[in-house]
Amino acid sequence: MQALDIRPAELPPDCEQLRAEVRDFLAQTLGDLPPHERARNWSGYSPEFSRALGQRGWIGMTWPRRYGGGERSMLERYVVLEELLAAGAPVSAHWVADRQSGPLLMRYSPEVLAPELLPRIARGECHFCIGMSEPDSGSDLASIRTRAVRDGDGWRISGRKVWTSAAHKAHYMIALVRTAPPSADRHAGMSQFLVDMRSPGLTIRPIVNQLGEHEFNEVTFDDVPVPAHHLIGAEGEGWHQVTTELTFERSGPERYMSSTQLMLEMLDAADADNPHHQLVLGRLAAQYATLRQMSLGVAGMLAEGQNPGLAAAAVKDQGALLEQGLPDLAHELFGGRMPPESDLARVQRHLVLATPSFSLRGGTREILRGMLAKGMGLR
Repeated sequence: MQALDIRPAELPPDCEQLRAEVRDFLAQTLGDLPPHERARNWSGYSPEFSRALGQRGWIGMTWPRRYGGGERSMLERYVVLEELLAAGAPVSAHWVADRQSGPLLMRYSPEVLAPELLPRIARGECHFCIGMSEPDSGSDLASIRTRAVRDGDGWRISGRKVWTSAAHKAHYMIALVRTAPPSADRHAGMSQFLVDMRSPGLTIRPIVNQLGEHEFNEVTFDDVPVPAHHLIGAEGEGWHQVTTELTFERSGPERYMSSTQLMLEMLDAADADNPHHQLVLGRLAAQYATLRQMSLGVAGMLAEGQNPGLAAAAVKDQGALLEQGLPDLAHELFGGRMPPESDLARVQRHLVLATPSFSLRGGTREILRGMLAKGMGLR
């Protein structure tokens, strides 16, 4: 069996100086944001806040200056993300573009699409959504059926994508589609395209989640025209490219910090003289500390140019377990003693309904554990 070696990274002093700068900005900008809004964490949507971050150079931080980036380190970027998540900042508008769409375009369309779009992303002005999942495919991404066929100098896409968060607000989607019929190699014949969300033939239908909110969508493509230069990378290399994109998606601290506000509310409400409170919250603090060290290790691997795919999958899997358990622990410790309109009660109610999705987004628990088992030589 091959061990999974995740070594914590050391944050240099300039990272802590940056942390203080970010905290000061957040205190001024989000000082009156109530806890139940902070509980939305990185799903909170505010284009104005994204533009404010862009003005400070805190989007596209590691990108080259020619793309509008700041050429800062992965560890500096990690510190900014950590502070944004801890504060429950409304970062959803730019999050996907900064985390995965921009880096993907920079790697696979460095001379065509990246120069056009990345400076706008870095300014917080251009928002992306993800076009991977499809109806009836579940977690089997290789079973997608949406097709792109050549049409003169361009392409036309037909099919459906589902669970496309914020598609109704995004400017662009990066869609994984089939450009060749299925074959014995299930991962062959796929390609990625940049899709303008204002394209003719594209229909966005809302999916209301159990919070009663419109965040997800079903996107239907009915012969949607796509220019030739919107093919990302090489035709037929979509599977390789999308696995790279998923590594970006799973590698951030958001994979264990989505329920942080509930942890903070429990700490505020705890009885310091209650041994049970001490035990449960002490264990939670230890789990958070362990996951932070693992997550920092992933950031360190990225800083060294390594592929953190397995390490990121482990953090995402264990982080989801921690986050999904917090609402039940809050009920165990404070149930029946929380005034209904208290900050603790409102945050707990929100996360009771939100946390089931945490083990689905970015790859289901079963898929991630299968990857880990294969990567560690267990199957």
